[in-house]
Amino acid sequence: MSTNNVTLYLKAEQNVELQSEDVYIKDIGKLTCKDEHILSKVKAIKLYHFKEGEKKRQVISILKVIEEIETAFPSVTVENLGEIDVLVEQIDVDKHKGAVQTIKIIFVSAISFFGTAFTIMAFHNDIGINDVFTKVYEMVTGQASDGYGILELSYSIGLAVGITIFFNHIGGRRITKDPTPIEVEMRVYETDVNKALIETADREGKMIDVN
Repeated sequence: MSTNNVTLYLKAEQNVELQSEDVYIKDIGKLTCKDEHILSKVKAIKLYHFKEGEKKRQVISILKVIEEIETAFPSVTVENLGEIDVLVEQIDVDKHKGAVQTIKIIFVSAISFFGTAFTIMAFHNDIGINDVFTKVYEMVTGQASDGYGILELSYSIGLAVGITIFFNHIGGRRITKDPTPIEVEMRVYETDVNKALIETADREGKMIDVN
């Protein structure tokens, strides 16, 4: 099939993680083209090689990708439908296994649990929740509260149920199919970090770009 009037569509990702030292066009996103021969050749074009001792993170401009494709196939038109810059990270999967990773998970879980508990207790102490319950009990019953009763019990149960519903999880199961607030915030944080790294690489002139 002739390469004349052939359009190749590229949907580049913002962040890509791979284990290989070599970065190919197929690694940075999805591609489609009517000419399967051209498509397979384009996917095999090498964009970058991570050298020993250097940072395992690199930013590649989509213009550089288009330049490489057009150099190999001058008659092919490239249409990018994704990101204009791609953050590529080489990761070592074996590095994140073992006892150290387990200890990190336990540590983060403990900090999250006790930190949240302390925050809730500090908030209740600031607003004087015990005094509020005492006043409400006296207003409703006309008697002085003799300790923790139905109000405190109901509030504690309601707080636990509210937190469970808000975070959309019971154990390892979701209550609904919607992403949890933590997942949403993590995606927002991840996007912001990627943008910051890309902009930093661009300002420092470390981006792989066209001349």
